[in-house]
Amino acid sequence: MQTLSELLNQHRSIRSYKPDAIAPELIEAVAADAVAGASSSGNLNSVSIVLTRDVERKRRLYALHAEQEMVLQAPLVVTLCADWWRTRSWLKARGARDNFNNLIGYHVAAFDAIILAQNLALGFEARGLGICYMGTTLHAMRGIAELLELPETCLPVTSLVVGYAAEDPPKRDRLPLTALLHDEVYRHPDAAGLDAIYAERERKGWERYMAVPRLRALIEEHGIRSLAEFYTSRVKYDPEQFRADSAELRRLLQDKQFLQD
Repeated sequence: MQTLSELLNQHRSIRSYKPDAIAPELIEAVAADAVAGASSSGNLNSVSIVLTRDVERKRRLYALHAEQEMVLQAPLVVTLCADWWRTRSWLKARGARDNFNNLIGYHVAAFDAIILAQNLALGFEARGLGICYMGTTLHAMRGIAELLELPETCLPVTSLVVGYAAEDPPKRDRLPLTALLHDEVYRHPDAAGLDAIYAERERKGWERYMAVPRLRALIEEHGIRSLAEFYTSRVKYDPEQFRADSAELRRLLQDKQFLQD
């Protein structure tokens, strides 16, 4: 049995999967453990977990998730939803005042869903499966919500692809702990400190991206000169796309009754 420290330090994002199905009882066991061990604001359990295993429905998710092949390869896609619809229905049935259809409500449910997502990730990894978080969820929330038929005040906030790994990638480095850990108050690094924090990341990250022929061609095509430029280029996290998706998120929160005028 792995210790928690071993499990955490062996984590890698898996993007290539075997077609082997995952036993339903394993999925349910992981979900039960994840829910039992997840902190929940007010113990209101303002989350829902949607499992997608059907091939055709995964194909539709594949299109929404920027056509990433792992969505088709992995036998399971798990969508974590910030969900107040169930609680609000219960409040209404008991004659209580409505609540949680507001921005604070969205934040509470979204954070609860992320806590649960990490428990699920650890549970699957502890049982020998691979996982990868899908950041594309946030850029396709409306389409995913429509596909999964999510009701009012219920939105997807993250997704996991899950399956048996068909690759053995090296573990990626993280920024040094000294960059993230602050004692009492926030510590602002000076120029030299900032250089020290990012030195290894700039070297290893640049080498990794340049080693992928498709990415190297895009980097050269766009005249990208550094890892920092890469991260805010059209190839990776385009600021213009983020602004457009941020505006769409605001509209979606309004449409789903999370933002009240």
